[in-house]
Amino acid sequence: MREALQMDAPSQATLIESPRDPARAVLNHVIPAGEPWIGTVCRGQSFRIVDLEGNQAVDTLFFNAANSEERYSAADTIRSQGRLYLTTGTQLISNDGNVMLTITADTCGRHDTLGGACSAESNTVRYALEKRHMHSCRDNFLLALTRSGIGLTKRDLPSNINFFMNVPVTPAGDLTFADGISGAGRYVEMRADMDVIVLISNCPQLNNPCNAYNPTPVRVMVWGPD
Repeated sequence: MREALQMDAPSQATLIESPRDPARAVLNHVIPAGEPWIGTVCRGQSFRIVDLEGNQAVDTLFFNAANSEERYSAADTIRSQGRLYLTTGTQLISNDGNVMLTITADTCGRHDTLGGACSAESNTVRYALEKRHMHSCRDNFLLALTRSGIGLTKRDLPSNINFFMNVPVTPAGDLTFADGISGAGRYVEMRADMDVIVLISNCPQLNNPCNAYNPTPVRVMVWGPD
């Protein structure tokens, strides 16, 4: 008999703060509202995403920097931890079954693995035909990859993590997009267990409450190995 996945409520999550001093970060960068970002985090470094104003969804993908065919796998991550949501202690697993990063601190409580990235097509289907032209996370991903020149294309975009996004699953198994559970200054921090390329879309979505219909900036920070 297949074991049921755990679907913890935010109030049941263990919130863990990081001891790292922001003043000692080797990278401290603000991603503007609705914009993409791509960068590399080396093995042993710590990577933090800060929700500066609250309720901003941060669509994120990870690739092995030495072999981009290996990338974050939602299915393997969910299966390995036996629960849908990510929080402190979660290991982010690749499609090759390796640990890419481990969440070491989290002041939000849980992060979505199922909602995916908004696109021109999903904006049209979920909202209205006239929404097709609106900027989307999939467009952001492709823009960042094109600018980076690392040779990845739309074929290389698996299902992503939505940090800070609230996507409850109903008892019937349906997904619902709800008001965010994050707040200004909350963050998630990860230790890289291999050299990784980080691909982010700071979600530009204006049609659902994932970011209170108001995209806002987020901060990314990196510290050297402990």
